[in-house]
Formats: sequence, C-alpha cells, structure tokens
Amino acid sequence: MARHDPSHPAPAETRRGKRAALLSRRLMPAALALWLALPGPAPAEEPGIITSHGISTYGELKYPAGFAHFDYVNPEAPKGGTMSFRGTGASQTFDSLNPFILKGEPAQGLGLLYDSLLVGSADEPDSAYGLVAESLEYPEDRSWVIFNMRPEATFSDGEPITADDVVFTYNVLLEKGAPSYKIILRDITGVETLDPHRVKFTFREGAATKDLPMTAGGLSILPEHYYETVPFEESTLTPPVGSGAYEVASVQPGRTIKYCRNPDYWGAELAVNVGANNFDCYVYEYFADNNASFEALKVGNYLFHQEFYSALWATAYNFPALEKGWVKREALPDNTPTGTQGFWFNLRREKFADPRVREAIALMFNFEWTNKTLFYGLYKRTDSFWENTETMQAEGLPEGEELAALEPYRDTLPPEIFTEPPYTPPVMSTQQLDRSAIRRASKLLDEAGWTIGDGGLRRNAAGETLKVEFIDDNSSFERVFNPYVQNLRRLGIDASYRQIDAAQMQQRQEDFDYDLVPGRFSMSLSPSLELRQLFSSAAAEAKGSPNLSGIADPVVDGLLEAVISAEDRPTMEARVRALDRVLRSMQIWVPNWYSGQYLIAYWDVFGRPDMQPEYARGDAYWWFDQEKYEALKAQGALR
Repeated sequence: MARHDPSHPAPAETRRGKRAALLSRRLMPAALALWLALPGPAPAEEPGIITSHGISTYGELKYPAGFAHFDYVNPEAPKGGTMSFRGTGASQTFDSLNPFILKGEPAQGLGLLYDSLLVGSADEPDSAYGLVAESLEYPEDRSWVIFNMRPEATFSDGEPITADDVVFTYNVLLEKGAPSYKIILRDITGVETLDPHRVKFTFREGAATKDLPMTAGGLSILPEHYYETVPFEESTLTPPVGSGAYEVASVQPGRTIKYCRNPDYWGAELAVNVGANNFDCYVYEYFADNNASFEALKVGNYLFHQEFYSALWATAYNFPALEKGWVKREALPDNTPTGTQGFWFNLRREKFADPRVREAIALMFNFEWTNKTLFYGLYKRTDSFWENTETMQAEGLPEGEELAALEPYRDTLPPEIFTEPPYTPPVMSTQQLDRSAIRRASKLLDEAGWTIGDGGLRRNAAGETLKVEFIDDNSSFERVFNPYVQNLRRLGIDASYRQIDAAQMQQRQEDFDYDLVPGRFSMSLSPSLELRQLFSSAAAEAKGSPNLSGIADPVVDGLLEAVISAEDRPTMEARVRALDRVLRSMQIWVPNWYSGQYLIAYWDVFGRPDMQPEYARGDAYWWFDQEKYEALKAQGALR
C-alpha cells in the first residue's frame, strides 16, 4: 500500500520525499518507513557466515524460521472485492506510472506492482523477512550480503526473476533514476550474479554496514528484459511489467487508477503474504479538491478515507450515511514518529543565512491561535523532528551517550546546546498576533541587520527588502498561510502566499525555487541511511532530493553518520536525540503540529483482524465482506 500522511491537517508529502523512497512499498507497510538491518540468528556451515530467513537491526527476530504468518493478520481472510481510496500524496493529480525518476507526477499505489528481496513486518520496528529471497548470507562484519532467490519467482509477464534483474535494478537506478539514489546507494561498491538465483552485494570498506543489506534487500525489483525496449528514464502511462502481486488494470490520467491482483502471482502462499493482498483490486480516485473528495465519500464513490482536516472531522461527520451506520468513523493510534511536518526554509537563499532571521519568521506563526480557531483544538505543537516518540526526542540537558555524541563539536556548536533544554517554540496567546512574539521577532531582525525603513518594510544595509513567499498547490492550506502572512507583514516583512498548479509546484521543488515550502516526512522507527537524503550536505544540491532546507553542515553530517554507525538501539536513540537537539537549534523549519492518531472513515463493507499492527494503520490486512456489501446494497446505500 502507498503511504498515507498521518498528520492532520497536513500539506501533501513532498514530491522529493515520495520519489526518494528507495525501499519497496512492501518493505514499508502503511505509513511506516521501515529502515532495516542485521543480524540474522542461525549460523551457516561456513565459519563466520550467518544464514537466516530474516534480519533485524537490533536484537532477535520475532518470527522464527518456518513461521506460518504474521500475528496481526487473519490467515483465513477471504479474497475478493475492491478497496478504494481517494488519491492523495504530492498533488491532486498524476500523469506517470514511473515512480523511479523525476519526470512526471506518479500515481499513488505504484508500490503494489513491485516485490523486493525482503519485506518488513508491521509489529517490529526494525525487522524484515525473505520475500523474493528465500534466505540471505552475510559475515559478522556485514561487509557483503548474498541473497538466495526463490526460483519460482516471476514477473507479471511470466518471465523468471533472476539475479541479473537485481543487478540491472541497482545499475539502472544509479545511472538513470532520481538523483537521490546516488546518495542512498553510495556505499554499495558492487552487485554481481553468482548464479541465476544468487546475487551478491559488496559494500564500501569503512562504511557503516549494519543497514546496507537492508538497503539492498529493499530495492523494488525491475525486469531487465522489459527495459530492453522501453526507455527507463521516460515518464509513461503504459502499465509496466512488475514483480509484485498486482498489475495496472485501468488508468485515466489525473482521475483514477485501478490495480488488480495478478491471478498468476507466484508468491501468494508465502508466510509473509498470508492474510495480505486480500482485495481483488485497489482503486485510487482523484478529485479536484478535498471538499469534492469528501462529498464523494458520503455517497460511496470510494470506500476508505483518512481525514487530514480537523474542521471536517469536528463539524462535517453528520451526514446521513454515517448517522444510519452505513459509514463508520474511528480514531486509531499512530505509534510512529509523526513530527517532521512544517514550513521549510530554503537555506540556499542568502536572506535566510542568519538563523536569527529564520527564528523571527517562525515566531510569527501562532500555533495556539491556529489550533483554536482553525483546528478545533485537536492538535499538539510539534517541536521535535522525532515527535511522538519517547526515546528519540531530545529533552532536558544532554547527558550520557547523547552528550558524548555532541562533545566532539563543542567548540563549533552554540554554548546553549550544552546548557539549556532543546529549542521549543514559545507558547503564544490565542490572539492571532502575539505581542510578545512580535517584540522578540523585531529584536532578532534588528540584530540581524534587517531594520524598518521607508514604507514600514524591513531592509538590510544594501537596501534590499526582506521578502518571503510561501507556495503550495493545495487550496485547503490557504486558511493557514493567510493569517501567518498577515502577521509577517505586521513585522515589516514583505510576505505573500501564492497558490500554483501541481506541475509548477513539482518543478519548483525539484529546482529548489522557493523561499518556504510545506512538507512532511514519515521518519523511521530506526533512523539510519535515509537521514543522508533529508539532512546531509551531499543531498543539499542533489536535484530532487528531499533535503528541503538545503542544510549543509559538517556537524549535522557527523551526527547523522554517528547515528548510522550505532551498534545498538540505546546508542542509536541517544545519537538521534543529539541530532534532534542540533537541528532544532538551527531553525531550519517552522514546525507545525501533529495528532498521534489516524482519523479514518469507511463504508461498513470490510472485515478486519482482531488486532491493529503496532506500527501501521492496518487496513492493508482488511478484507471485503460480501454479506455486509449486499446488506448495504439492499438498503439502497451503495450502487
């Protein structure tokens, strides 16, 4: 299933964030990005080599070799019916079926088309099990990994999936894929076919290798024979040959896309697939705006809806289908990090070079007023990049392993990193313009050399006006931006909000052509290699990278590499707290809000397992209940 944004309301996931998702969607069930690593439990016959059915970053695997199914599924779930959603994501439209390149706006759900060597579990934070790979082998230092592939695995056209296809996938993504692949794959030095169903990845000497086998195992496997005649680097609406359980059944660009199960899918009986892939088809319906999509839900034009807008959740769920019990409404717990939503400064622009300028601009966003006036008090203020976690969000003063991670940079970091709690946005009054905030922001801008000049606007010594433009392609966020812009103008900043179309938004993000842009990232429960895409100097100028702020700082680079190289979970979590503390001090974003819940509504035509997976929304394991459907149909509820 494609990932849904679990914050409410939220700007769409950035295109760069979506395209940078290297791992197969099967390795990221529902909203969870599972960035995984080693080791596996059972030793092979060769001394020093581990052979296993799965791998875990830290500690033991939950599921032993030969397990029957994941605990959170119903192994007897019937197959059939259709699950339908509204199309969400980067924009309200799509024009491509190629999610691996920058060109075009890919449709939602394309992860259904592809399998990978490994697949994640939704009730462990950092484990994965064999899918196309029956087993894997690796030495204790994790300097390489061999995947033993299932000979029965085939592509959707019936051609076998071989080691050569895995080698091709790596090469074509590196050479012709989105630029972010060069960052993620940089520590893989070679991929070679050992025999038709045995492939070896070798990793760079000196690299932090604990996560690299999972990077390799998470690649969506692409068919070499298909791309001998089809240009990989081109956007297309021709349904591609895939390696997963579903195929594109029909597509109407910008309106709807339908995926249906491949009746000849080779892996239906695998333990990792038992209780999953229960629907015959998945449909994504696209609408011009959120109001149109909500009206469509009310009459059953699609069946499952996650609500991102508090005003609707608080006031609009009183329509006839819900009052009659035909539609169900629930708030499910979200146990994943949910805090990386905000308005991101583009530090590539000189006017944002001084952190005092960025802090002053951020102070003019009044969350308390916004939450009360626009969001019905349903949300909490984000202050951490790992919000909604107990062990990775920095709090208080640094100590222990967190302090040890910061010590090498003591002479470079601001002193308050070591003497004060991490930066938290001040609590403001519920008046739109908080007087204390504007006084503080004015002082910061004065100190930074942006003083009030003619016409009441802020200018620097060169006479340049401080201009700030917000851009977005979603009209529903206008109600948030406009009051914020008004506050900034009261501060003397020439602020504006501009709504642009989806194509412009995509291009401007890819070219880093913006002042501030809304964006959100689903952070991992086990942060690792993906941090290079989000915050590294290498990603700052890589076209299409998700480093929205363009942060390029040696301390951040050092800390994220320290996280990647951590050998155990407590050390990793402490180093993440150190990174969180430093990032918060740098004022690279205007943090927004979070809920910690999935707000969902759905037509009562589904069955579901007894338990929700701990780290997923869970609807990927629901099924279609034909009796419920027929009952609603008999009442005239559904056509």
